[in-house]
Amino acid sequence: MINKRNGIIVYFILLVTTGSVGFYFLGGNKWSIIDSIYMTVITLSTVGYGEVHALNDATKIWAILLIIFGVTGIGAFIRTISEELIQLGSFRNKKMLKNISNLKEHYIICGYGRMGAIIADELHQKESIFLIIEKDEKKAAIIRSKGMFCIHGDATSEETLEMARVDKASGVAVVLDTDQDNLFVTMSMKTANPNLFILSRCSREDNESKLIRAGANKVVNPYTAGGHRMAEMLFKPQVEDSISLIPNEHKDLNLTLDEISLNGLNIFHEKSIKQSQIKEKYDILIVGIVDIKGETVINPDSDTILKTSDKLLLMGEVDKMDLFKKELL
Repeated sequence: MINKRNGIIVYFILLVTTGSVGFYFLGGNKWSIIDSIYMTVITLSTVGYGEVHALNDATKIWAILLIIFGVTGIGAFIRTISEELIQLGSFRNKKMLKNISNLKEHYIICGYGRMGAIIADELHQKESIFLIIEKDEKKAAIIRSKGMFCIHGDATSEETLEMARVDKASGVAVVLDTDQDNLFVTMSMKTANPNLFILSRCSREDNESKLIRAGANKVVNPYTAGGHRMAEMLFKPQVEDSISLIPNEHKDLNLTLDEISLNGLNIFHEKSIKQSQIKEKYDILIVGIVDIKGETVINPDSDTILKTSDKLLLMGEVDKMDLFKKELL
């Protein structure tokens, strides 16, 4: 293929050179080298801009010959380039599949919709090892263009799951379009790897129990979760943000990291962390403080003084965090 490609390129260069020389000598004194090259290019490309100078019989015949041999050469050139691009894409896909076959303790994302894209971006920023299963060819191309591992296939297919090395994976996020597909994939993955941690998406609350029975460790309803989060922020403006934390080593431990504003909480103003009794009363850790200037102090000591202009980064179990917010916010 390399020799063929080089031959086509040489043929194309000779075609342009020969055509230009022909117009230059057959056209007469009015034809410059630039005019000859320009006429050759527009003749080969058949753009139809018109002649540079009036053509005599000799240049007309030369243009006819150039079109006959040129169109064939350009067609072969374009076909060769297309074949090269196809082979390059095939080579990249084979190389990616080979790299995927060597993965272990990786994460899998089934579906590259809105949730799948957000999860993928988060994992990519954290430089985690993961791959995405996506059946839409255009989306698969976008994923690969971002440098992410992707299997173009149907996640409900056992063959696709085998290619994704489900038996060697550490965790999976099943975020397909329908609850039925999520249920089927969850059950298939749990069967292939009983120790696999599975986080599944559901659209209807009554399907949550079905996904749990199928093998999902956690089920997320984005509409319900988003609604609860918005309601909490509406009634408790001090809640700036909240993130659920699920450690790999302790998948049953349900932790949350909340960003709480002390604005309006005068009971904490000018008091030290020790005096606030947050850890002693609620078993919640203050892992960071963001002051009014936006500067962050990580793991502050117990003598650090709190102010109502501060924002606290609190970490603890969900039920204890809920109690803290219920009593104080």
